[in-house]
Amino acid sequence: MKVVVGISGGVDSSVAAYLLKKQGHDVIGLFMVNWEEIDGSCTAESDFEDVKRVCNALGIPYYSVNYAKQYYDRVFKHFLEEYKKGRTPNPDVLCNREIKFGPFLEQAKKLGADMIATGHYAKKIEKDGKYYLAKAHDLNKDQSYFLNQLSQEQLKSVLFPLADIDKPEVRKIAAELGLSTAQKKDSTGICFIGERNFKNFLKNYLPAQKGDIVDLEGNKVGEHDGLMFYTLGQRRGLNIGGKKGGNGQRWFVEDKDLSSNRLIVSQGEEDKLFSDALYASEMNWIPSIPQEKSFVCNAKFRYRQPDQKVRVTVTGTKTIYVEFFEPQRAITPGQYVVLYTDDGICLGGGVIDKSEKK
Repeated sequence: MKVVVGISGGVDSSVAAYLLKKQGHDVIGLFMVNWEEIDGSCTAESDFEDVKRVCNALGIPYYSVNYAKQYYDRVFKHFLEEYKKGRTPNPDVLCNREIKFGPFLEQAKKLGADMIATGHYAKKIEKDGKYYLAKAHDLNKDQSYFLNQLSQEQLKSVLFPLADIDKPEVRKIAAELGLSTAQKKDSTGICFIGERNFKNFLKNYLPAQKGDIVDLEGNKVGEHDGLMFYTLGQRRGLNIGGKKGGNGQRWFVEDKDLSSNRLIVSQGEEDKLFSDALYASEMNWIPSIPQEKSFVCNAKFRYRQPDQKVRVTVTGTKTIYVEFFEPQRAITPGQYVVLYTDDGICLGGGVIDKSEKK
């Protein structure tokens, strides 16, 4: 079988390519450039050098493809729009749906691929002609959260070679093969931001409007640099720690008032940050919308969060209402709520619109 691997220059995709070749597949490496910048902040150039070294070591051909325009149009524009609305988006989820399993899949088919593969820690299960997404064996690295928007057609076409391997084993395999990526640090965050200062990066694209930081009574306690730079529950970087009149406890972001450009903060008890339910839209069901209008399952509201027990009510083909068994802190509009069964099957996910206290 001919398999095109999305090879990033990291250890995970390197070992994924090796495992597929070991299984006897005809493997091709395809490197994606999703962001172009002249200041060298994005590591695409050095990553491609690692891709060359890995593919040469494995004896597989490799290509590079530029999706910078598609990424800007399909992912980055949405990223900016969400920040303008005072929300906190998760572009990695969109990147998977719109790029890695979109134009990349199309390009792979042009290369004659039967399947594509990625270095994601996730599992695909086929049953009764339908495709299911499930958590990986290595629950500490599981990335099914970021794949919650995949369609049946996209899942049908992908292999996850790392589904049943844990990260230490992946590094061990890479070291035994002498791959240059064996000890390479895992990439964190979003490629187009990289290691640089997030505030400075965002200022290049959105005008930052300074405004007042106020407490719950409306008293001014400081000045913010722009509402887009803050997220619900944030404690660090507020620069109001030593203000008079406080109770000596840490401040945290409680809300954003876009109409008056005010950042609302509180101190001490964080009860007001906790909510009991949320509304979500743009729901993607894997493999299809459930027959039950109301059911109990598990949910994550952010990556790496332990599963939380919830009751889901299906309010429309793309909308849900989620009630929590235990109050949840800092439910953030723009992030994804992702649903799971007790045995780790991902039911899908949607964009959080707002939280609710009962």
